[in-house]
Amino acid sequence: MPATRTILQGRFRHKVRSAVTLALTSARVLARRAVGRPLVPEWPALFETGNLFWRAQFNRALSRPGIAEGRAYFDSLLPVMEEAQATEIRPSGPGEPPGHWFLPPVRKGPGTVLYFHGGGYTFYAAVTRQFIAMLAADLGLPVFAPDYRLTPEHPHPAQAEDAVAAYRFLLDRGVTPETLVVCGDSAGGHLVLMTIAALNGLGLPQPSIAIALSPWTDTGRRGASQFGNDPYDLVQGYMTLQFAAWLKGDGGFSDAELSPIHQDFRDTAPLYLQAGGKEILVDMIRDFARAAAGQGARVRLDVWEHMTHEFHSHGGRLPESREALDRIAAAIRWAAGEAGGFPAIGGTEVDALR
Repeated sequence: MPATRTILQGRFRHKVRSAVTLALTSARVLARRAVGRPLVPEWPALFETGNLFWRAQFNRALSRPGIAEGRAYFDSLLPVMEEAQATEIRPSGPGEPPGHWFLPPVRKGPGTVLYFHGGGYTFYAAVTRQFIAMLAADLGLPVFAPDYRLTPEHPHPAQAEDAVAAYRFLLDRGVTPETLVVCGDSAGGHLVLMTIAALNGLGLPQPSIAIALSPWTDTGRRGASQFGNDPYDLVQGYMTLQFAAWLKGDGGFSDAELSPIHQDFRDTAPLYLQAGGKEILVDMIRDFARAAAGQGARVRLDVWEHMTHEFHSHGGRLPESREALDRIAAAIRWAAGEAGGFPAIGGTEVDALR
């Protein structure tokens, strides 16, 4: 992720390891490119460096003897993005679900965003908070991001319960369904889709739109990309199986029970999905979009051919990320009934919005 500066924090050995990893990754990328062998020709050097660095960080974090140390290691290097700095981050108050409000410097519309963070249900990384702050400033909308309980300490249904509690909280606060946007990335995209599928059965109204960025749509094995795109992506196929095991815990839950692809989206809010063509989850995201459309759901999937998992975090410094963020804003305006529409683009692979 491009940054205006980088912060090293936490334990000394973690800071040293992260700094060395970044330096070595940068050197390898530059050396490979000097002889005309970029990993993907369409990638800028900074994008390639970022992907490989965060892959190394994830692998190292998951190899630590305890998840607490893994989280601490992952947060030991934080890129600080200029776009995020104008956003006010305010902890939730007494009587509110644990979480934070991300308040933009300028409000651009009537909407409110409920945002479920990614991290495999196991991490809530500092870099993720940076992305949420950037998104709030970019959209010009207040964002509430709940601190839902994490695995492996708290397996399913803890996250689902916390998501519904946050949704109820915003409704009780006076946010109308017509102005409520539910959004999330990766595992947070999984939580978006599972929450939307559950609302009708709970007697709760649907939001204006549900937006899932690089969503995890099947907790089992699905599609060649889940392991075939390992050479490109910052997350790896084996991680999905580990995160799934931690999500299930000892509850005896099946993949069908915990996977969006096996849920019913026939009378839900419109679904807008984004993915990268070189991420490990792209095949299962495609399968989900087709399955939801086959049910009669209102769904659109946009895929950026050469991008990886959560490429959106590069903000305005990467053209594909800039376009994806603009598409999110356009989808929200379309759901609010504003003029201008929300046309498909060249990378739109499933289009069943009505």
